[in-house]
Amino acid sequence: MKTAVLRIDASARRTGSVTRDLNDKLIEKLSQTGDVTVTHRDLAAPLPLLTEEWIGANFTDPSERTDEQKRTLAFSDELVAEVKAADVLVIGLPIYNFGVPAALKAWVDLVARARETFRYSENGPVGLLEGKRAIVTVASGGTAAGSSIDYATTYMKHVLGFIGITDVEFVNADQMMIDAEASLAAAEKKIEALGLAA
Repeated sequence: MKTAVLRIDASARRTGSVTRDLNDKLIEKLSQTGDVTVTHRDLAAPLPLLTEEWIGANFTDPSERTDEQKRTLAFSDELVAEVKAADVLVIGLPIYNFGVPAALKAWVDLVARARETFRYSENGPVGLLEGKRAIVTVASGGTAAGSSIDYATTYMKHVLGFIGITDVEFVNADQMMIDAEASLAAAEKKIEALGLAA
């Protein structure tokens, strides 16, 4: 049985990126433990930001959208379809200025959509993408993952849970400016212990 993996690289650097290197190793490890197909979404290619037209189209009932509104949402629909089709998300998360890269925030804005990836109930929002797993590779210069100044991993865990993905693991190569060798070794050790089984 094939496992569909959606790989998301959010680093602005296409070379010399720690999260891209960790994602390479992680995909290789997952491929060794099962039959894997990979869809790659590279966020170094600029993503469109939300506009008034996009918001208007998104909040229009799908049955009432004009052709122009459908075109406005087409790229977002493509991103949502990638997430829906995936069994496992592999997300590269470099921490920029204590938070997520702008490109990754833009991706979140385009996939977190009412009626598509979450719905509103009388008890609040309910994620629609249950049964998926996310593995997030993290790199930072000085920010300790999970610390009081880390607004990146906590955000990603929350937003993934918001759309229904609650099985989230982090592979941290944090504080690289303090001890890069030890940080990378810890991250690579965790990758070696990972498999497709949750």
